Amino acid sequence: MPSATKRDYYEVLGVARGASDDDLKKAYRRLAIQLHPDRNPGNKQAEERFKEVNEAYQVLSDPERRSQYDRFGHSAFQGPQGQGPFGGFDFSQGFEEVFSDIFGDFFGTGRGRARSRSRRGDDLRYDLEVEFEEAARGTEKVVRFQRLTLCEACNGTRARGGSTGARQCPNCRGTGQVRTQQGFFSISTTCNQCRGEGTIISDPCPKCQGQGRLRKQESLSVRIPPGVDNGSRLKLRGEGEAGYGGGTPGDLYVIIHVKEHSLFVRQENHIVIEVPISFPQAALGCDIEVPTLEGKVNLKVPSGTQSGKVLRLKGKGIIDLHGYGRGDQLIRVVVETPRSLTSRQRELLEEFAKLDGKAVNHPLSKGFVDQIKKMFG
Repeated sequence: MPSATKRDYYEVLGVARGASDDDLKKAYRRLAIQLHPDRNPGNKQAEERFKEVNEAYQVLSDPERRSQYDRFGHSAFQGPQGQGPFGGFDFSQGFEEVFSDIFGDFFGTGRGRARSRSRRGDDLRYDLEVEFEEAARGTEKVVRFQRLTLCEACNGTRARGGSTGARQCPNCRGTGQVRTQQGFFSISTTCNQCRGEGTIISDPCPKCQGQGRLRKQESLSVRIPPGVDNGSRLKLRGEGEAGYGGGTPGDLYVIIHVKEHSLFVRQENHIVIEVPISFPQAALGCDIEVPTLEGKVNLKVPSGTQSGKVLRLKGKGIIDLHGYGRGDQLIRVVVETPRSLTSRQRELLEEFAKLDGKAVNHPLSKGFVDQIKKMFG
């Protein structure tokens, strides 16, 4: 492209002369995507514009080149074979720089680098169901699961007998990537001979077929601390999949699922239980046996106890998982009305009803009636 026909580089990118580096990069990104040959197959005009945009960005994105261009214009880069004092232009360079965060090694941003040969092992998840009491008190469980472990025959080296018989891959020369030229760009793909490892095992371990790891059934004793709740997650460091190529092992996460209890309901660190009592027990007061996590205890129910009244046993709840004390056991009293009465029971209750007309004995009923009078007059 002769210098007489070249447009101003700032005009090519559509930015002002004082544009920042970020503005230059954004303008270039937008135009490069729009004009890329893959999006405009066979379009010579778009191809020429693409070259023009790349050339403009390579100059303006380099502080030294930009300074020379601002002082001397296009003549700063004129010289033998169209090269100035700074040499010619590699049209792929700017594109790779700007788009490396999007496309990774697709456009060769990983030039000359093999991917890491050691990788951390994967984490594993195990769902464990425990009884209500086990979650409250703590317990120990044996879990059985499968995981990838280091091959004992080669100790993870992938070579027979654990030897270090790995040699550099001749196809990619140890980079793990094979580069091919397509148009203006050098495109990197994973080497199909070493699968991106950069090395080839000439004599692979026969037990693991050169993988370095084997799937194995494992048994592990897991301590369940007191106070775990439904959904609690226990992390067992290093008990996941074995690492690859000397990488660290992953972790095992045990997810707790607590079975429902026939009597107890958990509310944070408190235990709630409903206890039925008869009308005479509620009216006269009584002593009742209440089950707790440690066994039965005697509880005094005061006379005149109403249905729904909550009584508390301090420190009979669940131990806090993080060591912040212990909850209580809450006993919700439910006054049970008999479904059938003997003749004598009915006679006594009818006599009681005649004698039980004073408001002082029924403050809740009196309050309810007073509220209705206020509403309706």
